[in-house]
Amino acid sequence: MAGCELHYSPGFSPVGRNSRLKFLSRDVGSRNLVRMHREKVLFKVQAAVCNNELQEFLSLPSSFMQGKRLSELSTFGIGGPAKYFVEVHNESEMSAVIRFCQKENIRYFIVGKGSNCLFDDRGFDGCVILNSLKFLESDGRGIYRVGSGYPFNMLGIQASNDEFTGLEFASGIPGTVGGAVYMNASANGQETADVIKSVEVLRADGEREVHMREDSNLVYGYRLSPYQTMEGFTSILAATFHLKPCTGARQRHRSFLERRRKTQPVAAKSAGCIFRNPGSGCQSAGALIEKAGLKGAAVGPAKVSNIHANYLLNAGGSSAADMKTLIQLVRNQVKEKFGVELREEIIYVPYTSK
Repeated sequence: MAGCELHYSPGFSPVGRNSRLKFLSRDVGSRNLVRMHREKVLFKVQAAVCNNELQEFLSLPSSFMQGKRLSELSTFGIGGPAKYFVEVHNESEMSAVIRFCQKENIRYFIVGKGSNCLFDDRGFDGCVILNSLKFLESDGRGIYRVGSGYPFNMLGIQASNDEFTGLEFASGIPGTVGGAVYMNASANGQETADVIKSVEVLRADGEREVHMREDSNLVYGYRLSPYQTMEGFTSILAATFHLKPCTGARQRHRSFLERRRKTQPVAAKSAGCIFRNPGSGCQSAGALIEKAGLKGAAVGPAKVSNIHANYLLNAGGSSAADMKTLIQLVRNQVKEKFGVELREEIIYVPYTSK
């Protein structure tokens, strides 16, 4: 605003409730003087300051809020309110929010599409961070560097349309790149780890690291990545994938997608497959659940899918308690009839750590 003077007296809270601004604006060519003060503002302030704590605060995004319903952030459609919620769009915001939470001793949980989470009915007694690091860079030769909040299915579609193979399976997975790396998502004989070149992560001390896939210390496996147990790890920022040329990639991803639509309840509220497959020499979790006669079994509005038995659905108003009861029912029945202990692959997000 030309001809404006800005006077700022800080009184900080995450949403700027105590911030005070005074604008002294003079209309050029007239004698009109406009004064505005004590205005509440919800925008990000960019400034060069000397105080380190002030500079850290100013790098926080302005979208902190309270009471966000976690059912809106989960493909299950289940979950109560978060004490705090914030959406981050770049690495500096992610780092600033995590540092802020650590400094204020606020428990935090990072969510992408929420396609593998079961939130508590009471919500989350801390800060839920929505990861919106959604950039995609490609060199045209099969190298894709992608933000951790980028939709994994969109990456699969893009790479397949570019005629590169390795991520055709991703085109039907409703998660993010960060979630796919963290869980080592896989399907149709392909898995995320097979095509990872490097992963950029943020540590608890605020340092960023780049992990190369060839590092023998980084162990991946079925639904397993090193980030599930890595000490000092806080978040995945980006991943780089190296894919090979393949003229049939586009058709293959279309066939995978069509098969998924026919064999899985893709339009229902679910978290995908609930249980990990038991392993070699054993039938899949879905086959065992179906043989146990549990298709259509329900606890309130929580229901085992009639299409794919390893999908448990929120058929309308299911609570987390309903879903947990149904999960335990399925585990008990499969254990009793086949002697197989099913293990969940979804992540339970409790209300509190106490």
